[in-house]
Amino acid sequence: MVLEADKQVGGLARTVNYKGYLFDIGGHRFYTKWEEVNQIWHDILGEKFLVRPRLSRIYYRKKFFLYPLVARNALLGLGMIESARVLASYLRWWLFPASKEDNLEEWICNRFGKRLYEIFFKTYTEKVWGVPCTSIRAEWAAQRIRGLSLATAIHNLFLPSKQPKTKTLIDRFHYPERGPGQMWETLAERLTHAEYPVLTKRTVTRICHRGGRVTHVVTSGQHGDESFEGTDFISSMPIRDLINALEPQPPEAILRNANSLRYRDFLIVSLIIDRRDVVPDNWIYVHEPRVKVGRIQNFKNWSPAMVPDSNKTCLGMEYFVFENDDLWSSTDEGLLELARREIVELGLVRVQEIRDGTVVRIQKAYPMYDAGWAEQVKRLREYVESNLRNLQLVGRNGMHKYNNQDHSMMTALCAARNICGASHDLWAINTEPDYQEEGNY
Repeated sequence: MVLEADKQVGGLARTVNYKGYLFDIGGHRFYTKWEEVNQIWHDILGEKFLVRPRLSRIYYRKKFFLYPLVARNALLGLGMIESARVLASYLRWWLFPASKEDNLEEWICNRFGKRLYEIFFKTYTEKVWGVPCTSIRAEWAAQRIRGLSLATAIHNLFLPSKQPKTKTLIDRFHYPERGPGQMWETLAERLTHAEYPVLTKRTVTRICHRGGRVTHVVTSGQHGDESFEGTDFISSMPIRDLINALEPQPPEAILRNANSLRYRDFLIVSLIIDRRDVVPDNWIYVHEPRVKVGRIQNFKNWSPAMVPDSNKTCLGMEYFVFENDDLWSSTDEGLLELARREIVELGLVRVQEIRDGTVVRIQKAYPMYDAGWAEQVKRLREYVESNLRNLQLVGRNGMHKYNNQDHSMMTALCAARNICGASHDLWAINTEPDYQEEGNY
């Protein structure tokens, strides 16, 4: 049995339908190095699992840069003087690196120089996380940037490696015909048909335990309070919420650790544009500090089936926020006006072409790697493993770990196998030092 708090399955990877226009919450490419994950995806969707071309660019100083960078495009875009500054900055940091790498800024500058950091990392990263790069722990960079080819491409742009090149960013990817939610909706239908019910609108409010084991969980929702017993439990709910739902409550120190964890929230303003083609990209990273939008999705280019009218386009204006901050608390009309103003200011759309739009807010989209997070998660993990022996934590929020989609799937697969007698260490998944976007798309 699966208990889902939302009205539809998929979590962050669900698909929203607005008047027939489909949009993704953040853009979910399907790629993996695990053949078993790849096979599951194909088994679920078959011919509805499309191969799509990839084009993504960076918008900086009113110019577009290919992502990952192409030497000629980057040099022409930055200009020879700026390119020389980048190289000089790289050499300075290579010769005299920072003595420590506690935060994101130090980690990036030591590898790419401060000028490159300021151009292609600082503005966008601070939009995403809402804090200075000096407040983001270096562990996040070590986990995430190692898998992004932007850094490698920029480095190789000026100091090409003599070693054979490794393909680190695919130019195609798989994507469900009607968005990522189609994958999980199809799977939920199969499970229900096989008499493994997937129950939506059930928010877990209490996790009852006794003698070192979870006995049952209590949910609330439109069906009132319901109780569900089990022998084994797998949780992908935010670990902070899980700890606070325990009954009886854990020690005060454990509650403090859980409540110290922070999350970055997310909202998307999807605009319907009366134009057949706006930009050729799947998505655009916006590195302009003068606008608040962080990324723009072009859903029609993810899959043609994402729009009901081929003469129109749906653009997703993505804003990274904290719950209850000024943006989050803005009215939908205020957010629609902001998105309309910024898309026009960026020069992508004329105001008279914007026909409609909608707003979706997402809580706890990204677990934050700020000061103390690793030790806090470590203590929570130890508490759960010692006191709730039939409960396993999986997924991005369940482990407070910035997993990719396939990493989250693998934690869940291995958790299920553990119930059947295996002994997989779920926390070892997504710790490999060289995980990159390679292999199966």
